[in-house]
Amino acid sequence: MSTTSAPGSGILDGKVPVFVFPVQLDFYYEDQTTHKRVVTIYNPYEFDVTFKVLCNNPKKYAVVEPEGRIMGQKCVDIVIRHVAVSPQTCETTDKFRIHMFEEGTQEILGKKDILATLHPGAPEAESASLGTQQRKTLGVLSSLAQGKVGGGQGDNAINREGHPPNYVACLAAVVCILALFLPTEGDVISNNNLLSDYPWLHLSVNQKLVFAYVLGLVTMAILRM
Repeated sequence: MSTTSAPGSGILDGKVPVFVFPVQLDFYYEDQTTHKRVVTIYNPYEFDVTFKVLCNNPKKYAVVEPEGRIMGQKCVDIVIRHVAVSPQTCETTDKFRIHMFEEGTQEILGKKDILATLHPGAPEAESASLGTQQRKTLGVLSSLAQGKVGGGQGDNAINREGHPPNYVACLAAVVCILALFLPTEGDVISNNNLLSDYPWLHLSVNQKLVFAYVLGLVTMAILRM
């Protein structure tokens, strides 16, 4: 259990980046499977933190475990359900705000806003599968990186005895690097660019931050081999 305190919390009050995925919740009126969304909150820091989920329209949503604790270099999943799905609430956007605190205090280290929108109809199959795949990829890479970094010197001793490098970790690093080279949402791209026809390959800034964080962990794991 981590007991390290946040350095200079008074100076960093409200300025520590908060990493969440996804950064936008899309609910669809005709697809009940989308009425429940999972949000992952990451704590890439070495100290423990607590979090609290707020909403500007709490009567429309049910949040499972809106408050909790995240150990250093871990993450937690929270479930958000839309409980007021109706034609009248379509095309309305609400805001969730996640506050992160240093454990044992009420000083806000950082905050992150997530927009939630109820859309009419059903989602396109391609966009729905893409969101699922992104979540699975980030979860696997994060788990892999954390496992390798926290493996201890026992694993290092085994690798020094002549075992081959972990090719899965190398592959994860390559995936992260490729993701960082993809266009960022909002960038102006020429029509002649091959990626202009694939808007789902344009990653948000927060998604690239997560890939960069995982790349750092995987790199540390590879260097320890």
